[in-house]
Amino acid sequence: MTTVPQSPVVLGIETSCDETAAAVVAGDGTILSSVVLSQLDDHAPYGGVVPEIAARAHLHHLDGLVRRALDQSGVGLDGLDGVAATAGPGLIGGVMVGVMTAKAICAVRGLPFIAVNHLEGHALTARLTDGVAFPYLLLLVSGGHCQLLAVEGVGRYRRLGTTIDDAVGEAFDKSAKLLGLGYPGGPLMEKAAQAARDPGRFDLPVPMKGRPDCDFSFSGLKTAVRRHAETLGGAPAPEDVADLAAAFHRAVGDSLVDRCGRAIGRFRALHPDGRALVVAGGVAANRYLRARLSALAADTGLDFVAPPLGLCTDNAAMIAWAGVERLRLGLTDPLDFAPRPRWPLDPTAAKAPFAGAKA
Repeated sequence: MTTVPQSPVVLGIETSCDETAAAVVAGDGTILSSVVLSQLDDHAPYGGVVPEIAARAHLHHLDGLVRRALDQSGVGLDGLDGVAATAGPGLIGGVMVGVMTAKAICAVRGLPFIAVNHLEGHALTARLTDGVAFPYLLLLVSGGHCQLLAVEGVGRYRRLGTTIDDAVGEAFDKSAKLLGLGYPGGPLMEKAAQAARDPGRFDLPVPMKGRPDCDFSFSGLKTAVRRHAETLGGAPAPEDVADLAAAFHRAVGDSLVDRCGRAIGRFRALHPDGRALVVAGGVAANRYLRARLSALAADTGLDFVAPPLGLCTDNAAMIAWAGVERLRLGLTDPLDFAPRPRWPLDPTAAKAPFAGAKA
């Protein structure tokens, strides 16, 4: 059995969607290098991510990015104690590119391979950046996922709520398209909302507010945005777009606060010693939503933790760190590990109606 160093150094690879990324992270939490190549320009003309284009871009760029990450880290292959790669969930073509690259390095260098659940990478980022102790309550919000989880340990997650239709990031993207803002929708909607003259002008529904569960739904909100957009005509004025974007933000914020407030009660019943509300995933980069959730945490006596903006969106540092955490526990994987396009963090959770892959 290979002895794991006290502070293992792990190469992380992330290729689950439209960012190609590589990073080297040490066990003390030092990010020795982190490089990310966005494919935004490749996908923008289509208004969303095209899986085949994404996979080909990963294949074309990944080797060079791994080389850059190793060079910038000053570690090199000889200094690695393991290689971690996103092995799901995600677009399977891209996931396969990253997994096969990691396996090849491990096979040639005799290193442990760590298959990382992309969602676990997001879930554990707060431990990389802030050293948050288990257990904690996690709101995971991104383009494909919207979940509330009790994070009880590495590989130990209890799902408290999930989306029953659209994820919040998906609602951002589709609403931005309805308003003619383009892609990606999240940052463009946020920028538009900041220019609002009358944020209270449009009355939008607050999805699931007051429901006794902790689930989410954003399809109705998206439909309400479409109806208001239609009343503004084919080319709404910038001030109309700004006011409607601000109303959308307020409705999303109200929904997240309501759902998280419900989950805090359940979390405390399970873990009275839990001290933190963590928000992670691409939508966690939204400053308005961070402020709303920070206020909720303060009101309920919890610490609020959100990763730096650059570690909210997809990156390889979080994958490398999840690899560090798993490697320390001896949780490595064989080289015949099969990538998983679907990989829930809590496989014991009941399937949510209509949620599909987002659960």
